[in-house]
Amino acid sequence: ELIKHMDQAGVDVAFCLREPMMDVTGGTVSLSTNGFMLQQLEPYPDRMFLEANVGPVIKRGLKEASWELEYLVKERGTKLCKLYTPEDDGPLNDKRLWPFYEKAVELGVPLTVHTGVSYVCPQPTSHCRVAQLDDVMLGFPDLKVIAYHAGWPDTEELIGLCGKHRNLYMSLSGVIGWFERSPYRGYHAIGTALQWMPADKIVLGLDLPFDDTKRVVDYIRNLEMPEELQKNWGYPEVTDEDKAKILGLNLAGLTGIEPTKRI
Repeated sequence: ELIKHMDQAGVDVAFCLREPMMDVTGGTVSLSTNGFMLQQLEPYPDRMFLEANVGPVIKRGLKEASWELEYLVKERGTKLCKLYTPEDDGPLNDKRLWPFYEKAVELGVPLTVHTGVSYVCPQPTSHCRVAQLDDVMLGFPDLKVIAYHAGWPDTEELIGLCGKHRNLYMSLSGVIGWFERSPYRGYHAIGTALQWMPADKIVLGLDLPFDDTKRVVDYIRNLEMPEELQKNWGYPEVTDEDKAKILGLNLAGLTGIEPTKRI
C-alpha cells in the first residue's frame, strides 16, 4: 500500500520501521520485527529503506540491542535507528543508554527519537521529554539525532535546542495533519523554527495512515508564510530551497542517500 501512496504523492524514498508497542502483548514481544520489515522492503531496494528499532534497549539489554544495530548497519545497510523510550525503563537521558549512544556514533547511524507527549497508555511522557535531549547532545555532540513530532507540546524548547546543538534536527512527523487543519499553528511552529535555525535542520516525516502521504507532502510543497506574520512576527519567507531541503534533501544528506528521481 505504501508504495502506491508514494507514487501518487511523488515521493521517491521512504524510511520504514517496525511497530513495537510491546504493551499490547504484555511486554513479551513486539508487533513486528526488523527482519519482517526487511522482507517487506525487499521488492523496493532503491525506494524503501529500513529504519531499525532494536529496543527497548534497557529492558532488552545493551549487549543484545547493540549487537543487532551493528548487524543491521554493517550487514543489511540500515541508515537510521529509532529509539523509543516510552516503552523502556528509563528516559532519553538515562545514563544506562550512554553506551548505546556511543555505539550509534561509532557506526555513524543517526537516531530518531520520540519526543514530547507519549500518546499511548501506560507509557510515560517522563521518558521522552524534549529537555532530556540537552543532556544527550552535550554528552555526545557528534551523535546525529532527529526528534520526532516536533517535540509537541514543547516545540519551542526543541527549536531552541536545535539552534544550540549542531547535530539535533526537528522532524515534522505526526503534526502536519494538525497544521493543515489549524494553519496558524503550523505557520508559528515553522516560522519560529526558521528564526532559530536554518531549514537544513528540519526534516519531513510521515505517520500512519499511509493515505496521508500526499496530503503531508503537499502541505510543505504549498506552504506560504502569510505576509501579516512576516510583518508582525518577523517570520522569514519559506523559499523553494527551504522546501526542497525539508522535503528530502536534509534526510538524504543525513543518511548518505543520493537525492535522485526514482519514480
